[in-house]
Amino acid sequence: MTDLARAAASLARLYPRPVEPADDVRAALSYLGSDADAATVVRAGYALSLPLAVAAFAVVVLVAPGASLVAGLAGSLAVGLAAAHAAHRLPVVAARLRRTRALGESAALVGRATLRMRLGPTPERAASFAAHTADGPLADSLAAHVRRARGTPDSGFETFAAEWRDRFPALDRAVSLLLASADARAEDRERGLDRALDAVLDGTRDELATFAADVRGPTTGVYAFGVLLPLALVGVLPAARAGGVSVPTAAFVAVYDLLLPAGLVAASAWILLRRPVALAPPRVDAAHPDVPSSLLPAGLVAVVAAGVGWVVGATVAPWADALTAVGAGVGSGLVARYYPMARVRARVRAVEDGLDDVLSLVGRRVTAGDSVEVAVESAADAVSTPAGDVFADAAGVRRRLRVGVREAFLGRYGVLSDLPSPRARSAAALLAVAATEGRPAGRAVVATADHLRELRRVESEARRELASVTGTLSNTAALFAPLVGGATVAMAARMGAAETALVEGGARTLGPSLLGVAVGAYVLALAVVLTALSTGLDRGLDRTLVGYRVGLALLSATAAYLAAFRGAALVF
Repeated sequence: MTDLARAAASLARLYPRPVEPADDVRAALSYLGSDADAATVVRAGYALSLPLAVAAFAVVVLVAPGASLVAGLAGSLAVGLAAAHAAHRLPVVAARLRRTRALGESAALVGRATLRMRLGPTPERAASFAAHTADGPLADSLAAHVRRARGTPDSGFETFAAEWRDRFPALDRAVSLLLASADARAEDRERGLDRALDAVLDGTRDELATFAADVRGPTTGVYAFGVLLPLALVGVLPAARAGGVSVPTAAFVAVYDLLLPAGLVAASAWILLRRPVALAPPRVDAAHPDVPSSLLPAGLVAVVAAGVGWVVGATVAPWADALTAVGAGVGSGLVARYYPMARVRARVRAVEDGLDDVLSLVGRRVTAGDSVEVAVESAADAVSTPAGDVFADAAGVRRRLRVGVREAFLGRYGVLSDLPSPRARSAAALLAVAATEGRPAGRAVVATADHLRELRRVESEARRELASVTGTLSNTAALFAPLVGGATVAMAARMGAAETALVEGGARTLGPSLLGVAVGAYVLALAVVLTALSTGLDRGLDRTLVGYRVGLALLSATAAYLAAFRGAALVF
């Protein structure tokens, strides 16, 4: 049982009443392969609502002791109910995001299948090759269908395509063309396989282009109502006070530090759940040899950065010490934790960018009559790129250990053992098959290079379609919103009549110090939420990539907020 399942089971014991979970929760947990059952998750959500509601009420009492008891209880109840609903829907959201990430692998999977079909028109072998030469939800799904199809007339492709038909029709069409090409003549088979590849690539391109067009409206709404309008209203506070209108602390904190961030999270989730395909980066985790397995170094960095942030924040403003410590500490800890993973991912990207050129050279040499082993060495000498270096290392491993092509790339001491690149691994698996097929496999290797080049082009087009949206979100989160927020707080503090909060009509009104902390917390929340949304739109919600970018955004936002406040305070 996983840690999350154990935590859910422990919480569920606090709510012993019987529950009836929804069917989509059951289906989502089954798809995720979770150890927790649906009833346990529902009971855990109800059990979680009570302590969160109590915590919310305690925050209201501490921040605004003069606030209405009825309003505090109503707000706390709303927090508890929202937490329960979020816990109940979390498995459904996770399953939807996982399917979106899985469909991003469809072009690569169909590409592997068509390439194996070029070597031999056997759908069973093609399905097994496509399923077992990569990791991921889509490959795992195909592998399960291949296992169930053993001993039957089917290859596994038929039921696999039916499972994903409603979510991505282009995949079903590509599989149909691939199966039809198995019974075609040799010259017609090549055209059929090319059409299968074109079908899934065109489907991916069309889905992402449509999503890019549809998402501009909602993201503009998030930007306008979640960033521009709230920050503009902060500048109105001094004028409101001058006109005799008091702004209670409880209301301001509730809106800016609870309701607005919660609304942004909900809107971001709504947008991300409508993404049809996510072209996600390769997964890199703590199991990689270049990534520290211990959290201690990142924790030490976070503690030191928090201490430095506390001192720096206290010199800028008397209210900025804790806020700066949180932003600097959390941001530095996330960067320290995920930077090694980002470095591995950058190496993977560099290798994949030149993989098509090396494979094209290998394929042409094999077609000319060279063996795969000789062609790999020749291509490595001819190309001075990270991909060429990988092939040169593989040739060296093969010579020193006297092993075959598969072991040189994919074996225990193979050059891809610490390079988590599904594309490179599937290309190496194809080269291993080509080593046994000989000269006829050369055309398949060249076709592999063409497919990788086209797949890279589709990904570039998709990112260009979303570049204006993701760029605006990430720049706003890390720089523009903190600058505007810091300058606005400085102006409001300068125009305010007193440094301390005023008490009018029994409600504690907002003073400059509380304003700086409340707006600063809102700015840090923007850095987290908008960066996660931008990353999810660009590359999918990969945990390590989101963590690394959020860490950088927090550091930038904290520094920009303090700098803008200090600079504006000198001017105003």
